[in-house]
Amino acid sequence: MQNLKSLSKIMAAALLVGATSCQSEKTADSQSIIERPDINVSDGCYTDTVLEALGRVSSPIASPDGKKILYSVAWESVEQNKSNTELWVMNPDGSDARRITHTPASEQNAHWFDNGNKIAFIYPDEDGKGQLWAMNADGSNRKCIYQNENGISGFRISPDEKHIVMISNIKYSRTAQDVYPDLPKATGRIIDDLMYKHWDEWVTEIPHPFVGEFNGESVTSAEDIMADEPYEAPMKPFGGIESIAWAPDGKSLVYVSRKKTGMDYALSTNSDLYLYTLADKATRNLTEGMMGYDTNPVFSPDGSHLAWLSMEHDGYESDKNRIFVINLASGQKTDLTANWDYTVNDIAWHPDSKGLFFIAHHHGVTPVFSINAETQQIDTIATGLCDYAALAPLPDGSLVSMRHSMTAPNELCLVAADGTVTQTTNVNTELLAKIKMPTVEKVMVPTTDGKQMLTWVLLPPDFDQTKKYPAILYCQGGPQQAVSQFWSFRWNLALMAAKGYIVIAPNRRGLPGFGTEWNAQISGDYGGQNMRDYLSAVDFVKQRPYVDAAHVGAVGASYGGFSVYWLAGNHDNRFACLIAHAGIFNTESQYLETEEMWFANWDLGGPFWDKSNPVAQRSFANSPHKFVDRWNTPILITHGEYDFRILASQGMMAFNAARLRGVPAEMLVFPDENHWILKPQNAILWQRVFFRWLDRWLKPEAQQQVNS
Repeated sequence: MQNLKSLSKIMAAALLVGATSCQSEKTADSQSIIERPDINVSDGCYTDTVLEALGRVSSPIASPDGKKILYSVAWESVEQNKSNTELWVMNPDGSDARRITHTPASEQNAHWFDNGNKIAFIYPDEDGKGQLWAMNADGSNRKCIYQNENGISGFRISPDEKHIVMISNIKYSRTAQDVYPDLPKATGRIIDDLMYKHWDEWVTEIPHPFVGEFNGESVTSAEDIMADEPYEAPMKPFGGIESIAWAPDGKSLVYVSRKKTGMDYALSTNSDLYLYTLADKATRNLTEGMMGYDTNPVFSPDGSHLAWLSMEHDGYESDKNRIFVINLASGQKTDLTANWDYTVNDIAWHPDSKGLFFIAHHHGVTPVFSINAETQQIDTIATGLCDYAALAPLPDGSLVSMRHSMTAPNELCLVAADGTVTQTTNVNTELLAKIKMPTVEKVMVPTTDGKQMLTWVLLPPDFDQTKKYPAILYCQGGPQQAVSQFWSFRWNLALMAAKGYIVIAPNRRGLPGFGTEWNAQISGDYGGQNMRDYLSAVDFVKQRPYVDAAHVGAVGASYGGFSVYWLAGNHDNRFACLIAHAGIFNTESQYLETEEMWFANWDLGGPFWDKSNPVAQRSFANSPHKFVDRWNTPILITHGEYDFRILASQGMMAFNAARLRGVPAEMLVFPDENHWILKPQNAILWQRVFFRWLDRWLKPEAQQQVNS
């Protein structure tokens, strides 16, 4: 790690220099602008092409007076192998919706300023680096107002519109040329501590917040408020501008950082909230002594309190997320959800500062709740067979949200103060009306330890209970990620059902939404009760007369891939084929290959060499590779080579093991994808190979064609 003091000074200078010149905007042409795809739907069939043609709707941003809603819609182009995001503005009730951008690249991180008369946003320069742009609220008078050579990944304008905070990267690690300037073409990396890679990249730069003066037309005097500090803010890989909040008076801000590096960083989830005051440039830790993740700070509208999400335990990244509030005058902290047994996903203050809206997984769905900050009473505001995923409160007590389900992607909706919900966008309504979607059933499955497990069962379109259907067990990743009414453009359960499969999606042990005990049980018990839950769900559902019990498969990604590998040696001939994506095959090698060591330590119990640790020893004894001698089921393995969470070597080991065992196997490797398969043509390739494998082994007529 280089001297951060000199690096910060260089970076600040670069920011100041960049403010004087903006590159011209990319020229739009009919060939490069990505529009809504025009596709034909044959006989209502839901296909991978239809999935890629659906629009991606973003979270809503309310104007300061609550009279307009800003949002974005992204479309994919299979031909260009990329997506593009455009901005829209509408009234809260969905009327007067207007597209205000029409460009060949994506507008991102858009926000209102000038009392709702203007919109600032990030747009890429010719080198693909984000720069700060602004335009009128109708999309006119568009211009670049700030640029720097390292780019900007996020920003927030202060409420008084006198300052702006921007996220930009600074150099972090040494290059070979820093050590040996006479080797300008050397590509090796010199590494001397942990966290040298994260998610899908080598850690050569880290984000810092820069605060500058803002006048609506330009930015000046930008300074790194963490100068000389070798810490991330926001935290990678997924932290963004939601990690920074301005005080309503614009005189201070709060940011999130885990002020650790190397091994300390790799072993800890202990982030904190830091209050930075503009006048004296002083920083104060507001959450010192709180040992888990502290994230998502939000000031109350009256400025008297700060709310945030807080986890209790260091190293436990799937701990219960509590709503904490601090009285900024007295410093008193209160856990508003101390008596509520569920984890919170997102929060937003009521306009009167007397309570908060929040979203949380709850028994297989994700409603909107409200909590009174004084009495701590919790009320359900909006629920249904869906997941809510955003909060934009309006002055009249209503709010704009976003919701989806297993059979429909995100659309925006207006939640009135009385709880009435009205869908306000129809980005995908016309296309979905042409598609036959599956039926989603809620089934309660008895488990081996006497509990009841909520399991979603998806029945194919035009379902006929007099026929026999092959089935798929869906194994969730995470391992503590909800099987709610989620929509995925990758693991799309509706698409699986539309292909003629009954889909079994259990909320097995280790998933949120059923209390902290249910969620926490999986830690240190890989290969334990959660696997018995999977088998219980399969055994229960396959008793139905329309399930072809001889043709059941199991599929999953990440921990779901681990589950498939484990089940491969422990399923007692329940499954006729398997598919594992980005899964853990050998937990011992995974322990030393992954990057977030707190994850491995908490979930597995510790390192495999600690022979005195019974939890760790049980975990590693249940590694899927220990049961390869029992493998006899055809398996498809897929993986991305930019996956630094679970290295592609895990998939390669599993594939090699299957072939050496004489088990039919295929492997699909993507050299340019990470833990997720994201590029449009790669996504379609993955879907086609996925269903080709399922059809080959689970549909007898397809197998006969293969053999003929």
